[in-house]
Amino acid sequence: MDRELVVVSIGGSILIPGKDDAEFITKLAEMLRRVSSRVNVAVVCGGGKIARYYTETGRELGGSEYDLDMLGIGATRLNAGLLALALGDLSSKDIPTTIDAAADAFSHGKILVMGGTEPGHTTDAVATMLARELGGRRVVNATSVDAVYSDDPRKNPDAVRYDKLTIDELEKLVYSDHGAGKSSVFDPLGVQIAKSEKIDIMMVDGRNLAELEKAIAGEPFDGTFVNSQ
Repeated sequence: MDRELVVVSIGGSILIPGKDDAEFITKLAEMLRRVSSRVNVAVVCGGGKIARYYTETGRELGGSEYDLDMLGIGATRLNAGLLALALGDLSSKDIPTTIDAAADAFSHGKILVMGGTEPGHTTDAVATMLARELGGRRVVNATSVDAVYSDDPRKNPDAVRYDKLTIDELEKLVYSDHGAGKSSVFDPLGVQIAKSEKIDIMMVDGRNLAELEKAIAGEPFDGTFVNSQ
């Protein structure tokens, strides 16, 4: 029986916070290498502050929204390249730029690493698209908060923390005006894909590698489990 495929969406702010980045990426790669002996893993990297820098500077230079999106996507691919370097021969150094190319490049036992694909698609959405294409049933979202909340917990100390949600409940949070904060709620398009394809979503603190490993491995973890069924 083939091992389960899990797609990990890791935010750029998690991967490249600007402090001891090489040390963290090395530890992340070691964890991914370890867990890949149990499940097949594909990783989609976000852009983080590097993407924001380029899009903000590009906007000052008069770039169109398309131009700015492409700059941001370029940053996600740079971040993916760093993780691929840390993984060594377990991952290809050629970063796929489309879902089709990623599917063609995917190899069991290897760790596929990619960034964004095209304007209008966040890396969360790309992760669910990749899961759909490869037949994955779970997406792990390694984010900057430790779970999904009713509001941004960094601004509202009374925000409610959710350990479990249905995909419909997550959808309501995503589309509510006061939702859980942009950095802690999954991309709306990604939620739609997860709902239609019955892909479960795990939200976990991406800097907590022990909990991230548990989520990827399918073990009980400290975070939010979103049931798509």
